[in-house]
Amino acid sequence: GKSVAGTIAQRRHHPAMNTRPTLLALALLCATASHAATPAPPAASSRPLACTDFDAYVNDEWNRTTELPPDRARIGSFDILRRANDQLLTRALAELVAEPARQTSPGLRHLATAYRAGMDEAAIERAGLSALAPWLARIGTATREQLPELMGELAALGADLPVRPFVGSDLLDATRHLVALQAGGLGLPDRDDYTRTEASSQRLREGYRRFAATVMQAAGTPLAEPGLDGLLALEAQIAQAHLTPVQRRNPQALNNRRSVASLQAEAPGLDWGRFLAAWSGGVRFDEMNVAQPAVARAFAQAVQAAPLDTWRAYLRLRLIEAYAPMLPQAFEQAHFAWTSGVIRGIPTPPPRSERVIAGLAGPNGSAPLGEALGELYVAKAYSPEAQRRALAMVADIREAMRRRIQALPWMSAPTKAAALVKLEAMVPQIGHPAQWRRYEGLEIRDGDFAGNQLRTQRWWLQQRLAELDKPVDRTRWNTSANTVNAFAAGGNRIVFPAGILQPPFFDEKADDASNYGAIGTVIGHEITHHFDDRGRQFDAVGNLRDWWAPEDAAAYKARAEQVAQLYSGFEPLPGVRINGHQMLGENISDFGGIHIAFDGLEIALERRRKAGEAIPRVEGRTPEQRFFIANAVIWRGKQREAALLNQLRTGSHSPGRYRVLGPISHQPAFAKAFGCRPGDPMAAAEPILIW
Repeated sequence: GKSVAGTIAQRRHHPAMNTRPTLLALALLCATASHAATPAPPAASSRPLACTDFDAYVNDEWNRTTELPPDRARIGSFDILRRANDQLLTRALAELVAEPARQTSPGLRHLATAYRAGMDEAAIERAGLSALAPWLARIGTATREQLPELMGELAALGADLPVRPFVGSDLLDATRHLVALQAGGLGLPDRDDYTRTEASSQRLREGYRRFAATVMQAAGTPLAEPGLDGLLALEAQIAQAHLTPVQRRNPQALNNRRSVASLQAEAPGLDWGRFLAAWSGGVRFDEMNVAQPAVARAFAQAVQAAPLDTWRAYLRLRLIEAYAPMLPQAFEQAHFAWTSGVIRGIPTPPPRSERVIAGLAGPNGSAPLGEALGELYVAKAYSPEAQRRALAMVADIREAMRRRIQALPWMSAPTKAAALVKLEAMVPQIGHPAQWRRYEGLEIRDGDFAGNQLRTQRWWLQQRLAELDKPVDRTRWNTSANTVNAFAAGGNRIVFPAGILQPPFFDEKADDASNYGAIGTVIGHEITHHFDDRGRQFDAVGNLRDWWAPEDAAAYKARAEQVAQLYSGFEPLPGVRINGHQMLGENISDFGGIHIAFDGLEIALERRRKAGEAIPRVEGRTPEQRFFIANAVIWRGKQREAALLNQLRTGSHSPGRYRVLGPISHQPAFAKAFGCRPGDPMAAAEPILIW
């Protein structure tokens, strides 16, 4: 699913991005020139700052007084809340470990043992690579004939291979499970990093070589320069077959049905039957979806063509890389120096407790023990009143979307009817699961951090494989409740964990304007994701199906192209512009989200007025003004240049500054609330309207 935060690039502390209304005016004018003629901007001093640079108006004081911590790639509203949640969990986990009586469920008992193992650095050093030793030994002696089974087993352990099988929902029938083969296996952040000649890509290649050399040396299998050359050459060959980030946005391009036999005929060189049987532990299936067949072909060809020693080095690196945060310091530090230091510019690692929590949670709380972390978090930090008020906001914002669909001037009645059916069928998941996972059959041991990760990975795969013949459970949570993010998930769902339903995004005691401007725009963003350039291709059940009249699809694409062109005019770093097509789905969702959240606020305020309540100003601001200020607050932030560059090249979210400037400057309600005039940089002469 799509997320609201993802790898959000917050506003970098750069002189060109401080309070320069005149430069901003020119940038916004250039960015909108392709779809609307706009008068020349007035002199910067002649107009209110809110109308020339709303991000500066709200956030400049924060930017002047906030330091970027040495253990963070960025600091902003999302990051501050994540750290607060991690600190809360650190205290709660210490209590859980010290007081076994608090371990009142299977999840909490497993969590206490897993956390204690993660904090036991002496035991981790003593264990060394013992958890991975059986597979490392087999890699060292593998023949080419043995590669299919070995690779399948490594894929089951979570190693990032060129083809990564997993059990997901069927793109064409979201009610059923299907094995899917994703493309992966690249050590560098982007497929083009292997061939780009600019200094940033050369720096990444050098950093990756250092990482590989350090890991191999620590593992007792040194890799000399020719070996490193061979490793990168193998990855470069696979990378050439990968789709670009823009191409991957098209779900039709990722829908490629194959049987094992047809894949074998199309991609000879690897025995796919043996590979998949080793991955699944013998669970039989035939139909699957191959997301990128070209990568499967390149992988199979390389299995036969690349030197065997190169494959041994590659597989060894991929396996150790997958477990490096759970291994002795030599491996963990090398992994941090590469993934956090070189790629994102972070000089210092965060506290050990936060690193262990991140390892247990997995990306966006997707790891199996992430749910147990959520169970612990919810008991400490989430109330029934927060649940009730969040659900009421979802209802208002969904009603706002319904009204906007009905009023769209460019969409025909039949397509509107189908869009309304999809909106009505959307399933909100708020706070946390109704029932916590029981973890039957999972074994977690004291003093075995890496071994616990390995056993959990294998256990979870078997759980998923057992569901192949069962219908998809739309009530399942795939993210932990402590996560500071929100998601538009498969099956036409929107997900808002308890972790993000906290200040500054949401406060059950705050006024409506603040909540609708912050978490309300997040809710609107996730609803709109199901109608963005990718999400609109799925129906009310979540099936990949075209429900659009051709003329409506053409009208949508024309408006989406306006959004792409607007953002492609923004230049967060000198010479590096936003790729408006790569980030189109997130930008459309920001545009739609702020519209329907504002309309949702108006629905809530009207309900209160009808009930006889007065709507006072707060801190001298109208509700409408407070709505937009709250929205700008959640996108504030500073970021390291390396992290911002990586975000612009590989990410799907625009930098936070432009998540303020882009949507708000095309929101007529903002211009009205702050008295902005046509020609002001924050008041587009012809606002872009999709939803």
